Amino acid sequence: MVWQEEAPLIVMITELQERKEKCVHYWPEKEGTYGPFTIHVQGVSESVEYVVRDLSIQLGKECRKVKHILFPSWPDQQTPESAKPLLHLVAKVEEALQTAASPGPIVVHCSAGIGRTGCFIATRIGCQQLQDTGEVDILGIVCHLRIDRGGMIQTSEQYQFLHHTLALYASQLPEGAAR
Repeated sequence: MVWQEEAPLIVMITELQERKEKCVHYWPEKEGTYGPFTIHVQGVSESVEYVVRDLSIQLGKECRKVKHILFPSWPDQQTPESAKPLLHLVAKVEEALQTAASPGPIVVHCSAGIGRTGCFIATRIGCQQLQDTGEVDILGIVCHLRIDRGGMIQTSEQYQFLHHTLALYASQLPEGAAR
């Protein structure tokens, strides 16, 4: 999928293990072969909140760069203690997309692909709306996401957290920015 869609970035919002297995370790430590693909880890940088891996994916003679951002601190079916790390992740994703070699969509996943994934995608869309217009339609964002994938934003706590996160983001925008 990453190759087919020319995705420049993968955002993983889960631990590999949460009580039981949640996600397969689908990247190598240094180099690995997965079907017809060879994946090389070109570099790893760690912060308190996430781990960024620079990957190269090779198929035949063609090689593509993909960033993999692992954000492990969000508990399954819950919300983080603070919205700041999520906003830092959104900023890191935007930064990575500025330098991306490929125009494709980003891949976002957790374990089920609806709770944490939905919150992240909704947060990113909401931040963009706030930047562009100074306003955000949270219910509209969630309804639109649920048309594409049912169940996005799994719990009322996640929905409230989305409101809280976007309110924090709005409060940090410079005065007069698109408002």
